[in-house]
Amino acid sequence: MDAGMAGRAYGAHDDASQRGGKGIEADRDDLARAFWRKSTHSYGNGDCVETAPLSGGRTAVRDSKDKAGPVLLFSSSEWSAFVGAVKNGEFDLLQ
Repeated sequence: MDAGMAGRAYGAHDDASQRGGKGIEADRDDLARAFWRKSTHSYGNGDCVETAPLSGGRTAVRDSKDKAGPVLLFSSSEWSAFVGAVKNGEFDLLQ
């Protein structure tokens, strides 16, 4: 996976250009309307993350135990790189 690929914590940047030209208010609007979901492979122990599609092809990620907590925002290309790396086993513990 590209070392430069990294999600951004919601509210971490004051410069809208670092969020694809969207301002913090637009991010808040997107997050307020977000439809969050967990993987069907999640266990019932609460150790899960939730994802939500946002405008512009972005993806938001949060801890399911802390729904009011921080949110990571990924561009479409960042999310695709991450999902591809997971599918390729790049994050497997036993390699």
